[in-house]
Amino acid sequence: MPRIVACGRRQKAYEDFKHAHVEGKDEVLLLVDSEEEVKTLNSSWGHLASSDQWKKPPNAQDEQCHLMVQCMESWFLADPAKLASYFGQKFQQTALPANPKIEKIPKRDVLEGLKKATRDCQKGRYGKGAHSFEILEELDPELVAKASPFAGRFLEALREQGAKGA
Repeated sequence: MPRIVACGRRQKAYEDFKHAHVEGKDEVLLLVDSEEEVKTLNSSWGHLASSDQWKKPPNAQDEQCHLMVQCMESWFLADPAKLASYFGQKFQQTALPANPKIEKIPKRDVLEGLKKATRDCQKGRYGKGAHSFEILEELDPELVAKASPFAGRFLEALREQGAKGA
């Protein structure tokens, strides 16, 4: 299976991707928040060129660039049962944005909804560093892929990577 490396901030992830791609040691994928709505599923490099002025590295393929639209936390909304289970009894699911098109929900609304939904939880209010990767590990990837075409595209790329390594 592919190895996942959390790089921290978006710019660092991009720089690490460029370095690994140029080194050619592994077939690498870039996965970052889009920070805003993305209009076309297959335009990840185009989106990043427009929003961040990032250039696609030489010989990089479109299939190597993936976006969490609009932020990683949007994926959480695809599996509210796991989210409720993670935070426990006082989790207020009704505080979350209800739009099933999770990629259309502005980042600000996703994060505010999570803060409100978790304000009385024993684990405390949602915090990216405190909770994000634990929640991400528990999500049902098929539910996320169904709710997010960009997540589906990323999951397919991971499957292809895994098949190549088998």
